[in-house]
Amino acid sequence: MSHQHPVEALANLRHEFGEHGGVNMSIEASSTFTVIDPGTMPEIFTGQKGPDNAGCYLYGRHFNPTVYNLSRQLAAMEGTESAYCAASGMGAISAAILALCEAGDHIVSSNTIYGGTYALMHDFLPLKCGMTTSFVDSSDLDAVRSAITDKTRVLYVESVSNPTLRVANIPALADIAHSAGIPLVVDNTFSPLLISPAHLGADIVVHSMTKFIGGASDLIAGAVCASQAFIGQLMDLHTGPLMILGPTMDPNVAANIALRLPHLPLRMSAHGARALALAERLQQRGTQVSYPGLATHPDNALLAELGNAEFGAGGVLTIDAGSKEKALELMGALQNEQQFGFMAVSLGYFDTLMSCSASSTSSEMEDEDIQAAGISPGLVRLAVGYTGTLEQRWSQLEAALDSVGM
Repeated sequence: MSHQHPVEALANLRHEFGEHGGVNMSIEASSTFTVIDPGTMPEIFTGQKGPDNAGCYLYGRHFNPTVYNLSRQLAAMEGTESAYCAASGMGAISAAILALCEAGDHIVSSNTIYGGTYALMHDFLPLKCGMTTSFVDSSDLDAVRSAITDKTRVLYVESVSNPTLRVANIPALADIAHSAGIPLVVDNTFSPLLISPAHLGADIVVHSMTKFIGGASDLIAGAVCASQAFIGQLMDLHTGPLMILGPTMDPNVAANIALRLPHLPLRMSAHGARALALAERLQQRGTQVSYPGLATHPDNALLAELGNAEFGAGGVLTIDAGSKEKALELMGALQNEQQFGFMAVSLGYFDTLMSCSASSTSSEMEDEDIQAAGISPGLVRLAVGYTGTLEQRWSQLEAALDSVGM
């Protein structure tokens, strides 16, 4: 790819010292900020001055220097002009959608997305904002194109879909969106560093940094990466969703995440290597497994074309146990008998987290929508960790499969 490598971009931003010369950024804990000249404050309120113009800050719900520093690192990683962080992934996603849409507008979304995002679009936005969404199979480009109307303001997809692990053809989807005069928004939560959506044509990239970027399942955070103009729109003092609704990231959380970004490449590679090894062994065993790194996956070639290969194919795989009852039995054996991992939602943790998607992270979806998305009742999502040895974890996984007759 011709764009700057995301790891190189992050490394360049590491050479910013803390306030007193510390090798890590300083934490600015102030909720409000002073000015030297009394005439400056009115200029901040009118947007004439800000962090990028005279280095002015106003209030913690607006821009904070520590959060802003982390945001610049996220922008560098995703290759966007700007970014800003939020208190959660849903805070980031909601803010982006609300900045793009008004009452009566329409959204076209992939039909396989995180359950919270589905609930936002399917239930919350129609009820509270008068916005509607058409959910379509984003791998069917003709269906996507046909779903767009003159009221459509957003095309929304996940780079790697939750939980079916389908890879979005971002360049083709960007062409469709731009031909219709609308932006393509891509949730890159499952694939930080693996896929660079902005370089493939996406206009806005959102993250739940709670997952792989955070890496320890100990904090909640989100980010929107986009143009400087769009980030300014999010923070507008009158209509900016991040400013007005207030999903504000704590500067201590920002500083904490900033310490984890330098080893994100190592962690993503470790997740991917372990997931691929387990997926290959599961396939050889005859288990019904899905993983984008397998040659049998329908999007394996697409990921090879679009992705940054050095980081692997992601840290999530799925096993279809055939039924909800068998899925629950398998997870119980994995956690309680084999100590293979934990029954818990989320992903990106250093230990393996597992859930039955249809009855957990996708349970907000209507039954017919779950079926249309291809989420079977027995689908077990394994967010693969990297603790222990490969042989230890494989032995545990195989023993659990044997114990439940799979």
